Parts: sequence; C-alpha cells; structure tokens
Amino acid sequence: MIRVLLADDQALVRAGFRSILEGEGGIEVVGEAADGGEATRLARQLRPDVVLMDIRMPGVDGLAATREIAASTEARVIILTTFDLDEYVYGALRAGASGFLVKDSEPAELIHGLRVVARGDALIAPAITRRLIAEFAARATHPDPGPRLSALTEREREVMALVAAGLSNDEIAARLVLSPATAKTHVSRIMTKAQARDRSQLVILAYESGLTVPGWLAGP
Repeated sequence: MIRVLLADDQALVRAGFRSILEGEGGIEVVGEAADGGEATRLARQLRPDVVLMDIRMPGVDGLAATREIAASTEARVIILTTFDLDEYVYGALRAGASGFLVKDSEPAELIHGLRVVARGDALIAPAITRRLIAEFAARATHPDPGPRLSALTEREREVMALVAAGLSNDEIAARLVLSPATAKTHVSRIMTKAQARDRSQLVILAYESGLTVPGWLAGP
C-alpha cells in the first residue's frame, strides 16, 4: 500500500486528488495539509511514502516544505503545480523533490508518477526535461566533482552519466551490454556512494559536478 499525503492550499484541489487516488487499488491518502508548515508536521507524524506538494502556498511554501521533508523523513515528494517554469523545476529538485508534474496532467499520469516515485525512481514530465537539463548546465559554471564522486569506479561513472541522460535501467543495460539486474545494482551502489535519495538527485549531481553535459549522448 502506497501512503500519500496531499499538500495544497485549495480544498477543492485536494478533494480532486483524493478522489482520483482513492479510486486506485494499493493507494491510501493518509492526510491533507493546507500549507507547507502543516505538510512538514504531518509528514513527520504520518510517515507517508509520497507527498504530493503544491509550490505556491501561504506561509511556508512548497519548496521550503520539500527541503524540510527530504531532510527529516523518508517520504518522497512530487511537486504538483500549475507553473512549469524552469526556476520552479530546478528549485524543487535541488530541495530534494523526486518528481515534478503540472496540475493539468491526466489522472493516469498522476497515478503512474506516484507509483514511479514510490518505488524510488525519479519523475520529470517529458515536456520540461530538455529545459531542465539546459538549466542544470547553465548553473554549473564551475563544475566540482567533490568527494561523493571520488569513490565511484569508471563503470559507475559511466552508468551515472547514462542515468543523467535519462536512460532507464533496461536502456543502460542494453547500451553497456549488461543484464538489467546488473545495471540496477550499479545504480543502487552509485546512489549509496553519492548519498543520493533517488535518480533525480543523481541527475543534479552529474551535471553540477561536470560528469556530463547536455547533448553528449548520441545515437539510439
């Protein structure tokens, strides 16, 4: 059962999300919050698996709440907003979010995204991925590999770069002629060594460290 906390300042929006999610098997809405402060308190109290978080809320906003939740709980955060501006995407992922979807996503996309994030993968809406990568590159003007990458083997660096390029474990396995299980093991070890919560954090680290740059991956 995936336990979900809803955080949005509009009661009708929360009710809509609750209706969609509770119609799905294996998902339980365990609480609702009207602002970031309440979301942080309930995340610590209720220990949800996933928090669906609005960005623009009164008092403590969604980015600040995401930062607190990522630092103090095991919950994963999906940012849900009407704004797909680059600054929000970048800020949300830097704050520790595991996913980002605009509110006009189809219900099926929401359900899929929730399940993806609950199992530990990253979720970024395809429409904003290209701009997001460009934003990472633009901000990483002084790449610094740092100590978190020094422990990686050459193969792990190669796998991490492919994660940053958006490849799934199966796609990484095919490109490097590995079994899917081996690719998954590599990714898990990289996340441990890099102290990353999930794949989205690996993407950030790969670009900000200079391990990869936009457009380097050619071919299928």
